Amino acid sequence: MLTVALQQKQIDNEVLNYISTLEKENQELKTNYQQQTQSLLDFQNKYLALEELYTLMLLKRFGRSAERLMEDPGQVLLFTEEPEQAEQVEKEEEQKETVKSYTRKKAGRKPLNDKLKREVVEIDLPESEKICSHCHQEMTRIGFEPSEILKIIPLQILVQLIKRYKYACKNCEGVDNEDIAPTVKIAPVPPSMIPKSITSPSLLSTIFTYKFERHIPYYRQEKMYEEIGADISRQDMSNWQQQVYQKITPLLELLLKTVKSGPVLQMDETTVQVISDRKSEEEARKDTQKSYMWLARGGPPGKKVTWYEYHPTRAGYNAKEFLEGYSGYLQTDGYTGYDLAVEGRTDIHHVGCFAHARRKFFEASQVDKKSLSAQEGIKYIRKLYDIEDELREVLEKDKDTDKFLRERKEQVEPILEKFKAWLIKRKDEVLPSCLLGKAVNYSLAQWDKMTAYVESPYLTPDNNAAENAIRPFVLGRKNWLFCQSQGGAKSSCGIYTLIETAKQNGIVPFDYLMALFEKAPLAVTQEDWEKLLPWNIFTA
Repeated sequence: MLTVALQQKQIDNEVLNYISTLEKENQELKTNYQQQTQSLLDFQNKYLALEELYTLMLLKRFGRSAERLMEDPGQVLLFTEEPEQAEQVEKEEEQKETVKSYTRKKAGRKPLNDKLKREVVEIDLPESEKICSHCHQEMTRIGFEPSEILKIIPLQILVQLIKRYKYACKNCEGVDNEDIAPTVKIAPVPPSMIPKSITSPSLLSTIFTYKFERHIPYYRQEKMYEEIGADISRQDMSNWQQQVYQKITPLLELLLKTVKSGPVLQMDETTVQVISDRKSEEEARKDTQKSYMWLARGGPPGKKVTWYEYHPTRAGYNAKEFLEGYSGYLQTDGYTGYDLAVEGRTDIHHVGCFAHARRKFFEASQVDKKSLSAQEGIKYIRKLYDIEDELREVLEKDKDTDKFLRERKEQVEPILEKFKAWLIKRKDEVLPSCLLGKAVNYSLAQWDKMTAYVESPYLTPDNNAAENAIRPFVLGRKNWLFCQSQGGAKSSCGIYTLIETAKQNGIVPFDYLMALFEKAPLAVTQEDWEKLLPWNIFTA
């Protein structure tokens, strides 16, 4: 009996061990299955995210660049999850709808600008044609039939011979007193931006506007001048750029102070390639390494300044150094370097950009056109812009900023509340790795900054003004490709600053540079340089 009991106990233990082994194997299989399932899910999500990025790249490469949805322009906010809310918004839109009267365009060609110079060309009949074919009497002139055509005079260049007359005293000729009273006198040299050179204000203005406004590199200009008989090398033009930049440094310092004196400062940055001259601090940098051109746009009303500044990197301390001495609103995109730049600063209020959020929603709508979720986000933002445009028109007329702020908050805040609730709901429903998820997360992360624009009448919902100001540099970069040296990059910033600031203040860049290069050689004191600022130069 004892042996049977021991055998039974041994069998029971073996069964228990077997069951335990099966349970462990079962648990391992479950864990392995869960891991495989999660791995497959991660792979699918990664595949979907990559597929979206691939589709987006194709659209950016071959599609149109305008961020415009292919839909009925009269369509209002339609939220699929909340139809009753959509009906309410539609009713509100119907109440605010206004019908503009129809105006017919005048037939015929648009008249030529009255400010253009006119040249009169008279065309008369031959004497034999001035005889009446019926009575054979001489006909009387009764008027003329006018018509206008545009005539282009190709680029011309001429040599201006400057004769400085000399005078000598014949009576004192040969007397050894030249150091005390010279016997020969000569008219002084006219002041020039670049002494002892062949440059004139018109030549420098033409060279700089051709490169920095019309995006024509120096090597192309070299060929242009060669065609009209002028031997001006690209190296000469580069050297003149450096010398002019050194001369106008006091003026640039005044512009830097002005750009920081306004209530709002908008900043942006873009890449630029600098071929190191091996004599600068960039000696260890590779020629293919990207540097950065930083832009700041600001200044008080009526004195807008667009400031360009070169830095080898995109590090946030560049913006931090630039913001020293500034207090007010700083409006930027979502780059974290600006967060580091204003960290600990209580005198700077960081404001975000709704245009960047809209761009992310637009990209999501392009790669997944079946889903209306991305378009929902775009329509919320569009509503904010519609309100801003309407209130700006009223502000232009009555100039009442308090009324503008009050009405903007009253109309915008309800939409912002609905938009944020929609974002929070969407966050839990979409993958963070997909484009829509990125758009939602970006908007929520930037929410406090993006909505801060309602606090000041000088603020707008976006940073587009800074992006538009940096676009001329981007267009130029596509033509001249790179800067030869760090010094060339810095001097390019100076000339870009002059040209774009002139445009911001409604001045033709060539006219401003022409007046500046005529008067700058005579500037000595700070007051002299202040008279050369774009808003002062034509009134001084």
